[in-house]
Amino acid sequence: MERLLLSPLFLGISVSSQADDQAELAKQSLNPVAALYSLPIQYNWNQKMGPSGNGIQSVTNIQPVLPFTLNEDWNLISRTILPIIDQHGLAPRGIADKSGVGDTSQSFFFSPKKPTEDGWIWGAGPALLLPTGSDELLSSEQWGIGPTAVALKQANGWTTGILANHIWSLDNDPADDKEKVNQTYLQPFLVYTTTSYTSFGINTESTYDWEAREWNVPINLFVTQLFKVGKQPMSLQVGPRYWADSPEEGAHGWGFRVAYTLLFPK
Repeated sequence: MERLLLSPLFLGISVSSQADDQAELAKQSLNPVAALYSLPIQYNWNQKMGPSGNGIQSVTNIQPVLPFTLNEDWNLISRTILPIIDQHGLAPRGIADKSGVGDTSQSFFFSPKKPTEDGWIWGAGPALLLPTGSDELLSSEQWGIGPTAVALKQANGWTTGILANHIWSLDNDPADDKEKVNQTYLQPFLVYTTTSYTSFGINTESTYDWEAREWNVPINLFVTQLFKVGKQPMSLQVGPRYWADSPEEGAHGWGFRVAYTLLFPK
């Protein structure tokens, strides 16, 4: 009789603990500076590019996130973005039809392990541009460096914040057909997560080119579901994107994004 009475109690504790773990994992997956190993693979499709407006481009970003413990109070979060690009129709006679690797963005965030007293989570550090492009049409062919920072708050299912960086070229004399890199990136985001670990969000990934004096402003709407296959946690994200502003030969109208992320809690 005693075992029958105690088993549901222990089961309830186990289920409650698992739910708490899932809720914490859902929060961490939305936090760019969480101490969480992850491997996001993000596919983006863009259209209406080039002089004719008939060009299309797909960009698959491989984005490993690696947290490192520095001491009792601080973490170092490494975030890498390696794009794999496939583009067609951006220029006449197929001269810009290319597939290959683009330039790598590498960011390091020094982040306190605990939020501030009013609940803010933040991180800051250097951002690097690495000219890893496999073709001159897919690369700036320049090294770059600058500051990056992120700040966010998480409460009552809401995650709100902004990530930003600025990159300056280290090359004072880039190739004749390349503009010097001098760009600001702004990513404000707003996400709501339900009790079933489904997140509904919106962000922009705006870039301002100070040399060309032009904006790129894609607005992303997305739904993300956290789930497990066996014991492995992961998430799947889908949603449309709309280009609110872009250079004349950049992307226009609607596109879409699909992202799959493997999560590895510590």
